[in-house]
Amino acid sequence: MKRFILASASPRRRDILKSAGYNFEIIASDKEQSSIKGVSPEKLAVRNACLKAEDVFSRIEDKNSVVLGADTVVALSGEIFGKPKDENDARRILKYLSGKTHQVITGYCLISGDMRESGSVVTEVAFNELDEGRIDAYIKSGLYQGKAGAYGIQDGFGLIKGFNGYYDNVVGLPLERIEESLKEFLK
Repeated sequence: MKRFILASASPRRRDILKSAGYNFEIIASDKEQSSIKGVSPEKLAVRNACLKAEDVFSRIEDKNSVVLGADTVVALSGEIFGKPKDENDARRILKYLSGKTHQVITGYCLISGDMRESGSVVTEVAFNELDEGRIDAYIKSGLYQGKAGAYGIQDGFGLIKGFNGYYDNVVGLPLERIEESLKEFLK
């Protein structure tokens, strides 16, 4: 089996791959661009995923290794939300998402030798109406940190009304969608 590298320090991506039984190592990349004028959320997420994968791939000697990069963004009404800068930013984002349905887009990029595949997966997520108390409690928990859209679907707190699409995509890695390709790369 080829060496498999996840180009992300995300504990959620790590957990998804571990629970699926993959053996891999982590070489994190800090390469990514925030919002770019005129670029769709899907293209931004794929671009960031590829920047991460290419960065890590360029640093390894064994070019038969498989590198997986991923990036998740949240989008609503043309606005793209990445990770919040601080508590105030998280509060602003959660208030904006309250009672609305938004898209969670995870871009992915697989690289090995001369093989390359990238794409994105979109999941629709509906939020409950969030009152100040619920937002405050969630912010105080610190769970918003490091998460696109300032929340995690797995965190509880009654944030989520429902979703349409892949659960793991919202967590940060659409494994159900990319698993067949990943297995091909790892052959």
